[in-house]
Amino acid sequence: MNEQTFSLQPFPSTKSLPNLKIAGNIARNGNKLVIRYMLEGDLKEIALAFAQRLVEKPTGGIARPSNAQSRKHKLWEDTCFEFFLGIKDYQRYWEFNLSPAGHWNVYRFDGYREGMQEEIAFTTLPFSVENQADGLALALDVDLGKIISANQEIKVAITTVIKHRDGEVTYWALTHRGAEADFHLRDSFIIEL
Repeated sequence: MNEQTFSLQPFPSTKSLPNLKIAGNIARNGNKLVIRYMLEGDLKEIALAFAQRLVEKPTGGIARPSNAQSRKHKLWEDTCFEFFLGIKDYQRYWEFNLSPAGHWNVYRFDGYREGMQEEIAFTTLPFSVENQADGLALALDVDLGKIISANQEIKVAITTVIKHRDGEVTYWALTHRGAEADFHLRDSFIIEL
């Protein structure tokens, strides 16, 4: 198993950031990828929507709300945990978006920001979100066998979009290689698994 820890850095901006830290770990065992994010700090300054896990039915019993763990577009417009995955020495790559509200999506690109398509190989992307006293934890275990083979080396960029309550957005990544915040730059896919 190949496991690495990470710590994300905000893209330099003029906005003063709340006292935040985004860290975690990522591991690959064959085609199973496990990624864990931990967001710590002054979360009351961040616009966060949480999934309602279970609700009581008026007739008794418990049901999952219809929006739990559902596919949704443009998650990057709000607080969103992301990672980008590419096969080493190939142009094709995937963008995985995970919202604390339980929404998700996966997009496939043929090259740098080219040929964006929803990746239909994934019909579900179950992940967990835990609101803790000192932060927020998000964890995903995913089988990559639907898009790559176990013997292919992958390169990963880990990123997060943080939307502040005032509407300002900050962009966090392992590294920022461009003049603007751009998570799609292959130079920023620096974790090899």
